[in-house]
Formats: sequence, C-alpha cells, structure tokens
Amino acid sequence: MTQNDLVVVGIDVAKDKVDACIRTVTERRTFPTTASGRRSLIAWLRKHRVGKAVMEASGGYERVWAKALRQTGLEVRIVDPKRVRSFAESAGRLAKNDKIDAEMIAWFAETFSEAPSQLEDPAHEEIKALVKGRKSLIDLRARLEMQNEHETPPLVRKIKATPAFAVRAEIIESVPGFAEATALTLLAGLPELGQVSNEVAAALVGVAPYDDDSGKRHGQRCIKGGRRWVRNALYMPCVGAATLNNPVFKAFYQRLIAKGKAPKAALIACMRKLIVILNIMIARGEKWDATRFALS
Repeated sequence: MTQNDLVVVGIDVAKDKVDACIRTVTERRTFPTTASGRRSLIAWLRKHRVGKAVMEASGGYERVWAKALRQTGLEVRIVDPKRVRSFAESAGRLAKNDKIDAEMIAWFAETFSEAPSQLEDPAHEEIKALVKGRKSLIDLRARLEMQNEHETPPLVRKIKATPAFAVRAEIIESVPGFAEATALTLLAGLPELGQVSNEVAAALVGVAPYDDDSGKRHGQRCIKGGRRWVRNALYMPCVGAATLNNPVFKAFYQRLIAKGKAPKAALIACMRKLIVILNIMIARGEKWDATRFALS
C-alpha cells in the first residue's frame, strides 16, 4: 500500500473527548478521554483499516492519544490548527464545530498526503516541555522586573546526557553569538533542523518571505506563520550576531542596510540566513567555519 492509499482518520482533540472522522466511509464517532475510550477508538480504526491518524496540536491534550495510536503501529501526524483552518476557509467551509473540524482535518491530510510525519520522540517532547516552561518563567520574571536570566543547570545536564542532543547543541553553540539558551530553544522548537530543505527550515521558524502579488501589482513580501515562540526567542540572539558578535553576519547586515533595507527587515534576513546555515551544518555534522559562509 502506498502513502496515498492509506485510509486516513481526522481527529479533533478536546480536553475530555475526541471526535473522529473517516471520510472514505463517511463515518464519525466521538470517544471519551479515558483508557476505554482510547481502546474503542483503536478498535474502530482497525475495523476500517485506517493507516494514518491526523490531529491538530491542542495544548498537549493530543499527546496521550498520539502515543496510544503510535503504539499500535499507526502513523500519526500532528498538524498546525491554523493551516487546517485556512484550508477549510479556502474550501468555503466557514462553519465550525468538533465534528466538522474532524472532517476538515481528514480532508486536509488527504490533500497534503506528502507532508512529513512527526515521529514519536519522548526525549524531544520532554525537552520541548521543559524549554517552553522555562521560557514562560523567564517571561513572567521579566514582567515582574526581576533579575536577569540564569541558566537552569538540571536542564543543561539533561541535554548533555543525551548524545544526539549534545552533538546538535555543540554545533549550534559553535556559531558566534549563539549560546546555550539559543541551542536549547532550537533543540526543543525546531527538531527538524538538518532533516528538511532550507526552504522548509525557514518556513518552520516563520522567516520565509511570501509574495503578495496580483496581476500587475507587486506587493511587499512579508513573513507569516511558523513557530512564533521559536522566532521570538531567536530574535535577540540574531540581533547580537548581526550587530556585535558574528563578523560574517555583521558584514551581511551592514550591506543590507547600505542598500536601503529597513533594520528590522535586515535582521529577519539575517535570521533566515542563520537558520539555513544551521540546517546545513547539522545535516553535515559540521561546526561553524566562517571561511565557508561568505554571504552576499
């Protein structure tokens, strides 16, 4: 059976239940968020020979369902709710409820069947939760006007104890201007680095420029989408790299400014270049070498 032949179920996840839809058999079911509910869902999926389950990221509620389904050997994808909603609106589906959402998720998955699946990685999920929790505490501390950020030793030790994470962290930290906090953010928020194309890596962070043209009108290109919390966390390290700490990117930034680029647009361009270079470095297992990255 090829990827396109897989029977797909769309699952809309809420706190206390999930709604599931298999479009090929026009069936919809609701299952409670309990052990027996998960068993019933799995039995129903087996009955209809479902090969792929797709659900939206839902504040963490999706994790227990994804884990249960993956343990049965089912392929599971967790997708961005904004993409599904945009897809629904483009198809003229403006109504919204849990059952409709489940159907739209299934339709979205069938339409974009070639998109990569998110693999189960408990270690990554734990690191991601810790890093996001740490960021929330830092944001709270800033709002309360407390002292400057301090690194969390237990989290750093956990990274160093995981060989795959440790190798990637060393590569990221080899870039002048990037320290442990930036490495943690990228490990948790962008695990795809080194495994996707440069264009996809930039889009995942939300620094890929999109056209806004229609007929003879050529609008200003802009960035949108991506993982906002990762982009926000990377902004200040990129400012430092582009203006102070990294001679290669400092020269690149200054050239853009000299050509009339607005400072913020120049910084976003630097961020995009950094993500692309990190993607290449991690894919090759190489640390920073300024002689290999002449930017134009």
